[in-house]
Amino acid sequence: MTKEEKYSVKDFIQVDNELIENIADLIESESTESILSIFADLHYADIAEIINHLRYDDAYFIFGILTNEIASEVLPEVDENLRERILKNIDPAKLTIIIDELETDDATDILSDLPDDVAEHVLENIDREDSDDVKELLKYEEDTAGGIMTSDFVFVNSRKTVANAIDVVRANSEEIDHIYYIYVLDDDDTLKGVISLKSLLIHPLDTPVTSVMEEDLIYVHPEEDQEEVANVIEKYDLVSLPVVDENKKMLGRITIDDVVDVIQEEASEDIQRIAGLSDEQETGDSIFRISRIRLPWLIIGLIGELGSALVLSSFQASIEKIVIASFFIPIVMAMGGSSGTQAAIVMVRGLSTGDIWMSRVIKNLSKEFGVALLNGLACSIILLGATYYLFESDIMFSVILSVSLVIIMTFATMIGSTMPVLLKKMNIDPAIATGPFVTTTNDIFGLIIYLSLITMYFTG
Repeated sequence: MTKEEKYSVKDFIQVDNELIENIADLIESESTESILSIFADLHYADIAEIINHLRYDDAYFIFGILTNEIASEVLPEVDENLRERILKNIDPAKLTIIIDELETDDATDILSDLPDDVAEHVLENIDREDSDDVKELLKYEEDTAGGIMTSDFVFVNSRKTVANAIDVVRANSEEIDHIYYIYVLDDDDTLKGVISLKSLLIHPLDTPVTSVMEEDLIYVHPEEDQEEVANVIEKYDLVSLPVVDENKKMLGRITIDDVVDVIQEEASEDIQRIAGLSDEQETGDSIFRISRIRLPWLIIGLIGELGSALVLSSFQASIEKIVIASFFIPIVMAMGGSSGTQAAIVMVRGLSTGDIWMSRVIKNLSKEFGVALLNGLACSIILLGATYYLFESDIMFSVILSVSLVIIMTFATMIGSTMPVLLKKMNIDPAIATGPFVTTTNDIFGLIIYLSLITMYFTG
């Protein structure tokens, strides 16, 4: 039984502050045996989580005392920024042994983070076949199907039988993890079909594989975006997806465990984009790196809000005439910002999952316009009553205020829903539309709309 099979969820040791502090104390006293004793009862992912929460020096020490086998399991789970720092200081000979233990997709991810000379040294010293496979995978962009696929898969020639397929599975069971399907290839390595493990068990041994394989194939090409790969696997409830070239020659496969990582990565990236972060922030990052990640969009937002201040200053005379108009600026700005953000998030999510098609985007924008108008009318009626009865303003001011709210909420919604579409057409990540960009745009135009209507009312 492997370590992955050994534990149920309830058996895992909880990784918490107390455990991290105990590990740190043991590192300080260099109690290597005690640390390894604790790790003996931990899953690889938990060891990686501990390393992610330690100071760099302590994390490097921990990784250095791990056996090569355990280190090869832990390394892919370590946060990318911390992993890059650790890799820079590992002895190339030890690193070569660790990478030689990895599956080709994980080895490719690690090697792509290494300096060219170190990566070349590793490639020259790992298993020749693995080295060739990794070199092929390194040709693909990191966030594409080719970048996340593994070239390790079980296949059988189309002229073989079920018995031959079973023999192939047995022969590769030690080397290849997560065998879900056996791929049927012809003499030119062209994908002809797939066979599930269930089919191997229920058919006679002398049955030709072509009689039991599924020929209605779902596959992707290596240049397709990893997010699209995740959508395909989710849509068709797959656990493994073949990757083929333009001639349907089998290149590799993408398994569900890799897709889960992609989904989490894409979701985290979208959330960070929405928050206006320029890069991925991880637990072990220094305050300077975190500041560098957060600051750019904050500066852009600051510059945008200075534009709002200029708009306010240009309407100074109107505001001085009726102070009550300034009381409602936060209300109309907040409602416009919320409406725009809601629409942008829905549109970004729909575009990324494929629920919203670019060919039918006009229909979706029309629906967003209708929703904005309905919500704006509902909120404006509430605002009309509140301003008239609570603030005892005259009815015309309340009407003007309510009309401006409808216009601002509708305008903000259309900006929020349209901007992701335009960015998508320009091949820019639509998620950036929901950051300070939409908020700042809505603030500026919202103020212009609101103060223009107020000025027209008091000067008319």
